[in-house]
Amino acid sequence: RRTAVARARAASSGAAQWRPPRRLPPKQGLYDPALERDSCGVGMVAHLKGQASHEIVRDANTMLVRMAHRGGCGCEPSSGDGAGMLTGMPHAFLTEAVGADLGVALPAAGAFGAGNVFFPRDPAVVAECKAVVERHVSRLGLSLIGWRPVPVDNSALGPTSLESEPHTEMLLVGGPSGGAPLPEGALDRELYRLRLAASNEIHATGGDAAADFYVCSLNTSTLVYKGQLTPEQVWGYFVDLQSAQYTSHLALVHSRFSTNTFPSWARAQPFRALCHNGEINTLRGNKNMMRSREALLQSAYFGEAMSELGPICSDDLSDSGNFDAVAELLLRAGDRPLHEAVMMMVPEAWQGKPGSPARKAFYAYNANLMEPWDGPAMMSFTDGRYVGACLDRNGLRPSRYYVTTDDRVLLSSEVGVLDHLDEAVVKTKARLEPGRMFLIDFAQQRIVPDEELKETMAAARPYEAWMASQPLLLDEWVAEAAVPPAPHPARGTLNSTLSMHGFTKESSDLLVAAMARGKEALGSMGVDTPLAALSSQPRMPSHYFKQLFAQVTNPPIDPIREEIVMSLQTPVGPEANLLEATEAHARRLVLPHPVLSLQELEALKSAPHKGWAATTLDATYPKSEADASPTAMRDALLALSDAAEAAVLKGNAPLLLLSHRAASAERVPIPSLLAAGAVHQRLVRAKARAMTGLLVESGDAKEPHDFCTLLGFGADAVCPYG
Repeated sequence: RRTAVARARAASSGAAQWRPPRRLPPKQGLYDPALERDSCGVGMVAHLKGQASHEIVRDANTMLVRMAHRGGCGCEPSSGDGAGMLTGMPHAFLTEAVGADLGVALPAAGAFGAGNVFFPRDPAVVAECKAVVERHVSRLGLSLIGWRPVPVDNSALGPTSLESEPHTEMLLVGGPSGGAPLPEGALDRELYRLRLAASNEIHATGGDAAADFYVCSLNTSTLVYKGQLTPEQVWGYFVDLQSAQYTSHLALVHSRFSTNTFPSWARAQPFRALCHNGEINTLRGNKNMMRSREALLQSAYFGEAMSELGPICSDDLSDSGNFDAVAELLLRAGDRPLHEAVMMMVPEAWQGKPGSPARKAFYAYNANLMEPWDGPAMMSFTDGRYVGACLDRNGLRPSRYYVTTDDRVLLSSEVGVLDHLDEAVVKTKARLEPGRMFLIDFAQQRIVPDEELKETMAAARPYEAWMASQPLLLDEWVAEAAVPPAPHPARGTLNSTLSMHGFTKESSDLLVAAMARGKEALGSMGVDTPLAALSSQPRMPSHYFKQLFAQVTNPPIDPIREEIVMSLQTPVGPEANLLEATEAHARRLVLPHPVLSLQELEALKSAPHKGWAATTLDATYPKSEADASPTAMRDALLALSDAAEAAVLKGNAPLLLLSHRAASAERVPIPSLLAAGAVHQRLVRAKARAMTGLLVESGDAKEPHDFCTLLGFGADAVCPYG
């Protein structure tokens, strides 16, 4: 190791004084660590027949260096945003290295797990962290093989990377000592449990040192080397990779560009199961729903130990890190292979395309389990048995692959990453297509075509029968209820009703009138009114979020102009255990779109259907209280949230309806965005949001942006009646 030499050199040059590792800054100003995004270069090298060689590792490094322009660096070029490599478990190399370094013999391949672990540089804290890990190893009945210091050369690192450089050691863990061997896959599950239980305990102690503990990976089939490095530095920093005995049948590489965010050693990629180029635009909603689903999670393998595995998502992870955490949960705690988990999280555009009924039923069923992790994405993933890649349904990230005559497969974000590749040995050239999946099955020693793969997944369970019999359909509910729509406000009170809900002459004449004619009110001139936060006039709550929504797409993408890849169909109501694929998931209310008509809402409110009924909560409060107390609205929001939580936890509220219908001269309506957001967040914190559907009967939703904010902040469907 040259760590001490490099620190001394940096200090003597005045470039940087050594300090304990620097963590990401806390939330402040416009910065929020929960909004960390990645935009990067991804590559994969593999051998179709599963033959391990050092050439694959070396070619992966060449590919990584050739994509350096896709990564980022700091103010000094020698400090990168992050780069790394994931390989298969190099058993021959580790056998020799562990024997030389620790003087112990490794078990057979697959009978032990290994992973690189980042520690703070304080030796006392390293010892404390190791003690926690070793205690959990013993508690789980596993055997500790040892801790192997990972040889690194940090002489090329810049001051920023050096300042936060962790101490790295490799943890090696075997199965039960002297007992019966674990069933296939069980050791990987126990190592997953070990990693999460130990990490949660260490991080719970608080402090900078605890936050710097990070396990890059821990399983029986893959190994991750990564850090806050530039792509050119990975090979030189990790001495292990340079050994000719380090062989692998696959390698994933990643060059990180941390979009408007902070680089760190832990947020470098690859992660434990995948690497990702793009960004997850729906991240906040995805994380909220995963937090809520934790109360419903039950694992046939882990049983009561599921409590040790949470929280699944975290604000300390980037969007890619949270995606990886959920994919790994589905793999280790559930009964799905990794590629099926990725199909669920990044579905293709299946509704507007031709396809078999079984395949459409497969995707419709999975839509009931989890909302898409949506955004521009190229995912490359592996569990050692499979390696694959996919694009989001819009195909907004590039990826091409080659297959050679000697059974090598090369996939990357762009072409030209291996200059020594002779055109004569290239058997196949192709690109990843939107929504398609590329998968190598090393057991079958072949590339599984997308069509075959998805038809196989669709035939694995009776999805078609489940989706034909179980879902509740809105049109059937309305037909069975046979109730007329609720009446409009009386003509004599119409103006006062509209005024109470924030309508102005402009919004009535320009926005609502256009929609009544079947048009969309679009304007090309600039808006010269002050931002809501700077205005001296009362503004609707949704006006405070226009900048947030304006940054998503321009021009607008919607299911009318982009019907091939977008749909408004919405599954609503209680969810079931995400980790099991059962018929219970199919039993949800399917709405063709999230805007309800007056008659549709009246049917949901007034008539039960197949055992479902809506619980209506009044989203108004007495005007006398508003006159008497400046906190009256806050008190009303708390009371509404309490009532919603109580109704859901009783287990008899598959649908919650927040209603403005009681608003009058004596009762003040709570702005629907505040009501929906407060109830949604309360249920998320109570881990009860996945137990109900949230509907809003709104008097103040008048323009498309109002509906967007209501849906974005928690509502499943909205009925405007103003």
